[in-house]
Amino acid sequence: MTGLDDGQLTDLVARVHEVCGERFVSRGRPIALGLFRSVAMVVCLLRKNLTQDLAGAVFGVSQPTVSRRWDLLRPVIGDVLAAVRPTPSEVAGRGTVLVDGTVCPTWDWQEIPDLYSTKVGFPGMNLQVAATLDGDLVAVGEIPVHGARHDAHAFAASRLADVLRDFPSVADLGYVGVEDIGTVPYKRLPGIDLDPSQIEFNTDLSRMRAAVEHAIAHLKTWRMLSEEGGRYRAPISKYASVVKAIIGLFFFAAYE
Repeated sequence: MTGLDDGQLTDLVARVHEVCGERFVSRGRPIALGLFRSVAMVVCLLRKNLTQDLAGAVFGVSQPTVSRRWDLLRPVIGDVLAAVRPTPSEVAGRGTVLVDGTVCPTWDWQEIPDLYSTKVGFPGMNLQVAATLDGDLVAVGEIPVHGARHDAHAFAASRLADVLRDFPSVADLGYVGVEDIGTVPYKRLPGIDLDPSQIEFNTDLSRMRAAVEHAIAHLKTWRMLSEEGGRYRAPISKYASVVKAIIGLFFFAAYE
């Protein structure tokens, strides 16, 4: 349910204990849920996108207890795992990286502008993703961008452009005109057909870019980011810390 093996989960709990272990020392009434199971529960929420009521039923605590553990441990998990995340150069060396954006679904809060993406047909947050030519995740932009915004804007706004500044990069037509993107397909202009060499180039580029779609699909096995897992339900103000925790957990599960 957590996406971590027993050793990884124990390691994560030890790292979290160094930061907030004292919050789980009883000074009177027994603690409803100890540190180990609290960390497991929060990771499970991120992995499976359970409702807090359901998580409470699974772990034998009330929904308010789930909510308190979620708010306490979610940012701590993101912070402690940020220190052990591999750098882009450790994953990709100095090679070419593939760039793409993906919209992760959220509730459609009427008071929050620009969430609805006409490209995908639902409200959400745009995450900018970089991958190797083999489909390994390299980096995710640390700042989620509202789903209505174009990838060309989100690439810089997410700060992924800063992370990849020294890498040769490849992206789709959504990044045409972006200075920090090295290679994009040829764009057909009105009334002007592409010549055969340009069509062949675009076809080869499309095949190559399938690898970044594989990386995105792998990232979205953390269901809080996935269409299949249901929409993100928590306040949007917590979304960045959710993404930071999931990215940390993704690399932790893959490399630790």
